[in-house]
Amino acid sequence: MSPDTRFALSDAPFEIAPLRERLLSAHAGAYASFEGWVRDHHGGRAVSGLRYESYAELALSEGAKVLAEARERFAIVDARCVHRVGDLAIGELAVWVGVSAAHRDAAFAACRYIIDETKARVPIWKRERYADGEADWLHPEPPAAG
Repeated sequence: MSPDTRFALSDAPFEIAPLRERLLSAHAGAYASFEGWVRDHHGGRAVSGLRYESYAELALSEGAKVLAEARERFAIVDARCVHRVGDLAIGELAVWVGVSAAHRDAAFAACRYIIDETKARVPIWKRERYADGEADWLHPEPPAAG
């Protein structure tokens, strides 16, 4: 990931600290983040792991648009998002969003906007592997109203 990339895909585990560091600014008095992890269940079924696949070129373009929209809509200093692709085990970090802003309200709101829009619009698909040996593609749900 280059330092100027705000939205990135990663096929390997990544460190959050360097990403957070890129958001530091004398203009920022607040930082909000979101981490999404692989959980061991879904819909009453035991999950043993999952795989994320993406249309990388379009995902990077659409992810960049989401971050640009967040910077226009909210009074924030900066924002970044990294989403994993490939096979992930239970407990692994799947997605990270970080936002810096002068005030916490904008940081929280922009962070929520970025994860919701990323899940709704960015072409990344999830295939869960279940403990019983079956697997299934999951489709993102539209963001909840409100």
